[in-house]
Amino acid sequence: MERRNPQDVNAVNKYYAKAISQGVIDFERLAYLVSNQCTVRESDCYAVLRALEHNIIDELKQGKVVQLGGLGNLQVGVRSNGEELAENVSAASVKKAHMNFRPGAKLRDMLEIMKYKITTG
Repeated sequence: MERRNPQDVNAVNKYYAKAISQGVIDFERLAYLVSNQCTVRESDCYAVLRALEHNIIDELKQGKVVQLGGLGNLQVGVRSNGEELAENVSAASVKKAHMNFRPGAKLRDMLEIMKYKITTG
């Protein structure tokens, strides 16, 4: 992908590699795939995935770090305004919340052994 340097508009554009999505997989498809790898039916897998989603959100709301095994950890983070005094820090100081994801060993290993191919288009 060709990109220009936003800090130097006179610089020559450069080309960079970019990861391209090969599609999206949803809960229904994940449930189908999991059900074909074990003795549990697709509807049961779907129910478990929905319950997992609900519980992850609930635990994150309670301020917990959610560990997802080899996938990694999820945790809520915030960006806030700096205050002169500690006692001035309040909920009003928070500008925005975001999700922190720290990949686990299995995902980090997957990134190390990935093979890349160049496509044009």
